[in-house]
Amino acid sequence: MRAGEAHEDVVEEIVPLARGELSIVRPRDSTELLTEEAFEHEEFLPYWAELWPSGVALARDVSSRSLRRARTLELGCGLGLPSIAAALSGGRVLATDWSADAIEMARRNAARSQATIETLVCGWAQPEPILSRAPWDLVLAADVLYERRNVDQLTGLLPRLVDGSGEILIADPGRAVAEEFLERAQRDFSLRTTNHGEVMIHRLLLRPG
Repeated sequence: MRAGEAHEDVVEEIVPLARGELSIVRPRDSTELLTEEAFEHEEFLPYWAELWPSGVALARDVSSRSLRRARTLELGCGLGLPSIAAALSGGRVLATDWSADAIEMARRNAARSQATIETLVCGWAQPEPILSRAPWDLVLAADVLYERRNVDQLTGLLPRLVDGSGEILIADPGRAVAEEFLERAQRDFSLRTTNHGEVMIHRLLLRPG
């Protein structure tokens, strides 16, 4: 399937948030996005094409805030739901994903909600475009801890994205490697976790020094 074809056959999801309902579209069948390259390299699987509970929980958390033009970065934005919620709450948002198809869909969903977001195709292995704009006031990530390599990448990247006044929110449904990530993250961050049903939202603040 060529880039962009994934966006032609979509279904609509209505997501209720503190500031009203959002209409999000996603590919009707994410299995149709699978490619030979994706099978060979698991990091290319189209996880972005699903509306995951973690994204909904994180969007609801962000929607209840007043971000007051906070410089906000979403890592692995997928369909763009947390980024859109952040923008509608007043944030200046950069939504990033390794997948150009995900970025196209995030733009489309933002336009449906009349939300202004900036987008960027950027993978964690080459994070210079987002590091050059650090520190960020708020960093968001929803359900990004699929594999142990994600733990290595995130624990190395996150301390470089914020300073002492920045905040990181990571939503996770309890995936197997999340416990290892949280243990390692506490070397650099203080941690507070809140329960949102099947999803936990972890709030990380950089430790002094």
